[in-house]
Amino acid sequence: MFNIQTLNKIAKCGTDIFDKAKYTVADDAANPDAIMVRSAKMHDMEFAPNLLAIARAGAGVNNIPVDKCAEQGIVVFNTPGANANGVKELALAGMILASRDVIGGANWVQANKADPDIAKSVEKNKSQFAGTEIKGKTLGIIGLGAIGGPLGNAAVNLGMRVLGCDPYISIDAAWHLSENIERVRTREEIFKNSDYITLHTPLVVNDDPSVNTKHMINADTIAMMKDGVIIMNFARDTLVDDDAMEAALKSGKVRRYITDFPNDKTANMEGVIAIPHLGASTEESEDNCAVMAAHELVDYIEKGNIRNSVNFPNAEMDAAGTKVCVMHKNIPDVISKLTSVMGDLHMNIENMVSKSKKDYAYTMLDVMGDVNDDIVKKLAAVDSVIKIRVIK
Repeated sequence: MFNIQTLNKIAKCGTDIFDKAKYTVADDAANPDAIMVRSAKMHDMEFAPNLLAIARAGAGVNNIPVDKCAEQGIVVFNTPGANANGVKELALAGMILASRDVIGGANWVQANKADPDIAKSVEKNKSQFAGTEIKGKTLGIIGLGAIGGPLGNAAVNLGMRVLGCDPYISIDAAWHLSENIERVRTREEIFKNSDYITLHTPLVVNDDPSVNTKHMINADTIAMMKDGVIIMNFARDTLVDDDAMEAALKSGKVRRYITDFPNDKTANMEGVIAIPHLGASTEESEDNCAVMAAHELVDYIEKGNIRNSVNFPNAEMDAAGTKVCVMHKNIPDVISKLTSVMGDLHMNIENMVSKSKKDYAYTMLDVMGDVNDDIVKKLAAVDSVIKIRVIK
């Protein structure tokens, strides 16, 4: 039996994926083999040696000590794309809310609801909430992945001109883009030509300004933009320099800033529509994330396959014999040492898959014959090996 601990409420359609004959799933599961989590903070947690994986039912993993897990051979999964539609729809709603001042108008009604002549007052005061339509305007999207791509397609269908920038776009994502989306090579082209700018890119801290995304919206980049631009951030809080945004809103350079990540500054800034991190807060998103996370854990626990890990490479293999899964540092000669151990013990390797991701690597060996504890000990003694699993 495998124990799965849930640190948050996980949708039942996800926990039902686990075969009850093989798994126990509970929030108080003792000595868990895997953990499912949404928002619970895990940085102060200590992990037992038998913990195999942590699955985040969502995209961001800021609440998980990813590096610490890698050092201990614990695979951290996330669920990219599972909540994409929920975020896409909220981004569309944010664009319209900013364009039409719907929130300002609704707040005015609430403030004047006791007025017995409110119907007449509406006609006198509604002009102060007049807005603009999005049809015919230009939307610039930075990041054309699971959220940005579908958002661009939707905007095209709403009559907008759409510019997209994503130097790392996958082939699969590109196939799903509307032919009417104009791909540009630099963010500067987005900044200079867009009426609306929406961010759908991860946080990357790098000395190369073309790669770095921290504070990618700053005083210099805002200066490139059209007067009255609307900026939307449904990706990461720190993509935007809040001080620069405050100054741009006060000057009128930026007409509205919509963020799904309010903080003590943006929550108090004029011209900001701050949404309480609702991007993925839909029943459908929570269900999709839970199901995807559960499938990732089952595939890893039972077959050793890794898909959608943030700290180890994706790797899959169908084995004819016994599958030996080795987590190790990504340094030279480890694979040759592993195969030498097997050769010295007269163990035949039918197939092998080895993948790397930054400092870490994952090697799967399809071995014919019984892989006993003595063999595992000899493999574990290879320098830079972190963890070994044998799956029969």
